[in-house]
Amino acid sequence: MTRTASHSVSTSLDRLRAEIERRNPAEPEFHQAAREVLQTLAPVLEARPEYAEPGLVERLVEPERQIIFRVPWQDDKGRVHVNRGFRVEFNSALGPYKGGLRFHRSVNLGIIKFLGFEQIFKNALTGLGIGGGKGGSDFDPQGRSDAEVMRFCQSFMTELYRHIGEYTDIPAGDIGVGAREIGYLFGQYRRITNRWEGGVLTGKAAGWGGSLIRPEATGYGNVLFAEAMLRARGEDLEGQTAVVSGSGNVAIHTIEKLAALGANPVTCSDSSGYVVDEKGIDVQLLRQVKEVERERVSAYAERRGGSARFVPGGRVWEVPADVALPSATQNELNAADAAALIRNGVKAVSEGANMPATPEAVDLFQEAGVAFGPGKAANAGGVAVSALEMTQNASRTSWKAERVEAELARIMTDIYTTCAETADRYGAPGDYVTGANIAGFERVADAMLAQGLI
Repeated sequence: MTRTASHSVSTSLDRLRAEIERRNPAEPEFHQAAREVLQTLAPVLEARPEYAEPGLVERLVEPERQIIFRVPWQDDKGRVHVNRGFRVEFNSALGPYKGGLRFHRSVNLGIIKFLGFEQIFKNALTGLGIGGGKGGSDFDPQGRSDAEVMRFCQSFMTELYRHIGEYTDIPAGDIGVGAREIGYLFGQYRRITNRWEGGVLTGKAAGWGGSLIRPEATGYGNVLFAEAMLRARGEDLEGQTAVVSGSGNVAIHTIEKLAALGANPVTCSDSSGYVVDEKGIDVQLLRQVKEVERERVSAYAERRGGSARFVPGGRVWEVPADVALPSATQNELNAADAAALIRNGVKAVSEGANMPATPEAVDLFQEAGVAFGPGKAANAGGVAVSALEMTQNASRTSWKAERVEAELARIMTDIYTTCAETADRYGAPGDYVTGANIAGFERVADAMLAQGLI
């Protein structure tokens, strides 16, 4: 492509970024996610002129459907609360919309759009024929009784049910939505529709349509991606010190898999601070504290004794480590955190959460030569096993754990290889951000072109 054409592509992308911000005001997370993808697409748009045709990228950044609804529910004292529910069905070119539900007080339309946009590329990278979507509510289940959570979930599903289905849109869990919430949501869907439609929700319990290894999949997959990056540099996880943020499902299973592969995961965290345990985090104790008792991580340090200490309000990234796996929430790792990790000799950073590193942090990691695995590739294991759960539901079978885990390992290897080879092909060796964005974009764009102007 000529210099003039190259300049034209860059100008068009800059103009589109400005238009996204104009049309979607007060949605900084969505702006950030869109900007991060668009700034890597110039090489593929220059090499494949059909992708640069007017309208294709513009359609990609505009959701096919945005649903907002009220969710009234009653607490145990009889007081009525009104929350807001969201479902953004972003792109279905590759298959039915697929993406989790997040219940957290921070949820708003911009966050759901950023998550849904990321999901398009993440799902495309799995190669499993699923489109991108996301949903949730500003309801916070923390501190609520099971009865209150059930009433909220039933009210939420009473509206959502009309927009979902195994051939339309398949939600799953995310922050604040675990097996308990999925159970209540599925029960209400079944009650309203009078159908046992197992494939309408994933993340179900194994006894009634769920898949083995689904709870572990995001954390396990992220660790496998981190190990693949290290192996490309002639190393592996054996003997490496790892810092992990968060203490929810993703973090717990990240810690578990790190230990299984010979690493020493020494941290976990929540909004109150972090724990550092020089002997390595005891996964069973952490699971008891967080999943059974729903306590703060400080309770882990109190029970663990001498090897563990709790740092209130601290930043987990100040702990020296070879590998960092941010597994809590978006923008949790900033430029100052990245600089601290780099000073302490970090070799690889792999995102277990969605967009946990700020753009400035990512730039610093790449400039320093740190292997960086973006969330849309590194944490795709969760949605991959969700798709395998859908496959099991469709055939009314249940796979053994070994089969699911082998499939997860194969998929994560394929994702890593795809990202690495795509980055090489477009002149950015070792840049997994560019590789993931372009590889996901190519798969979705080809399907969009084939299906016409819709």
